Amino acid sequence: MLELLPPPPTDPLWDLTYEFGADERPERLNLVLGVYRDQTGTTPVMAAVRQAEIRLAERSESKEYRGLSGNAAFNRSLLDLVLGPGPGGPADRAAAVQTVAGSGALRLLADLICRTRPGATVWISDPAYVNHRPILEAAGLKVRTYGWRDAEGGFDAAGVLRELRDARRDDVVLLQGCCHNPTGVDPLPDDWEALAESAVRGGWVPFVDLAYHGLGDGLEADLLPTRMLAERVPEMLIAVSCSKNFGLYSDRVGCAIVLGASGQAVRHAETALQNAARTLYSMPPEHGAAVVTTILEDEGLRAAWRAELDVMRRRIMANRADLTAHLSALGCAEQARSLARQKGMFSMLPLTSHQMLRLRRQYAVYGTTSGRINIAGIPAHRIPCLAQGIAAVLDTADAPRTTLPAQAGSF
Repeated sequence: MLELLPPPPTDPLWDLTYEFGADERPERLNLVLGVYRDQTGTTPVMAAVRQAEIRLAERSESKEYRGLSGNAAFNRSLLDLVLGPGPGGPADRAAAVQTVAGSGALRLLADLICRTRPGATVWISDPAYVNHRPILEAAGLKVRTYGWRDAEGGFDAAGVLRELRDARRDDVVLLQGCCHNPTGVDPLPDDWEALAESAVRGGWVPFVDLAYHGLGDGLEADLLPTRMLAERVPEMLIAVSCSKNFGLYSDRVGCAIVLGASGQAVRHAETALQNAARTLYSMPPEHGAAVVTTILEDEGLRAAWRAELDVMRRRIMANRADLTAHLSALGCAEQARSLARQKGMFSMLPLTSHQMLRLRRQYAVYGTTSGRINIAGIPAHRIPCLAQGIAAVLDTADAPRTTLPAQAGSF
C-alpha cells in the first residue's frame, strides 16, 4: 500500500525550520516560525501561565473526560473575551467549542461550512496565512482569493470591496481579525465598517481568524473589528487561538465560535462541531484550556497576563521601529516606510524569493520565500546586522546608501 503513495508535498515553513536546525553557523537567525522570543532568543513561559499551572497542580483535579466541547468554563471565558462580557450582546446568540489550537478551529469550522453550504466558496486574502488554503481544501471547499495590499504596500480597501462584489450570497469570506499574517497590514476602522456593510449587503458570511489579538494595537483595540462585525451580521464564524497571546504554543489551545440569527441554529451548529470533533480527535486536551480559564477567571492573574501581553506588544513595536530606522539610515527609505505601516508579529520584506535565498545563504537569516519574517523573533542587538543584510540583497543601485559600522556579533 505505501509503495503506491506518490511523493506528497512537504510544509514549506517546517522545511525551512529543519534547514535552520541543520545550519551550523553560530550567527544564524530563525525568523520563520511565528513564535514570540525574548532578548535571549527564548520563547518564555508567561508568569501568569506559570502561576496558573502551579494552582492547577496544587488542586490536582481529575483527568476525567470533559466532553466533546472540551472545557465549558474555557468556552464561556473565550466568548466573553472575544465578543465582550455582559448580557444582551452577540455572545447571547453564540456557541463555542474548544479546539486543538487555532488550526483545529479553522478545520472544524471548514467542516461546518462544507456540511451546511457544500457549494459555497471560501474567499481568502492574497497573500494569506500559509495554512489557510490547505485546511479549507482538505475539508472539500472551493477557495478563491481577493487582493490585500495596494501598490504602496498598504491595505487596498477599494480593491478588496470591489473583488468581494463577486462573492455570492452564502459564500464565506475569511478575514484575519488583526495583525494580518503574513503582511502585517490591517484595515483601518472605516475599512472594517465598509467590510461589514459589504457582508450585510452581499449576504456573505464573515469567517474571522483571530490569532494575534493583543499584539497589535492592544487587546481591546485588536478585538474591536471582530466585535463590530458580530454586532452587524446575522451569521459569523470565528477561529480563536491562544498560542500567541498566552504563549501556549505546544499546549494547542483554541476555540471555534459560531454566531447565528436564532438559538436553535446555534445549537445545531454546536452539535455539528461536536460531531466533527468526534471523528477527528474526539475531544481536545484539557491542560492549556484550564490554564487560560484560571487566568481569565482570576482578577489578579488576568491583570498580570494583560500587563505581560503589553510588554510583548511594545517589544514587537520597538523591533519594527528599530529595523525601520536602520533601513532608512542605509538608504532604503522607501522599503522602511512600508515596514513602518505594518503591525503585529510579522512583516513582509520587499524582497523576491531569490533575494530571500541570498539572505539565508549569505547572511544566515531565515525567513519565508515570500519575504515574511517574524519581527517578534529578533534579538534587539541583531537588528543593525539584519538591516545590513536586507540592504545588501536589495537592488538599490539607483539609491544612495551609507554604511553603518560593523556590529559585535554581526553576520
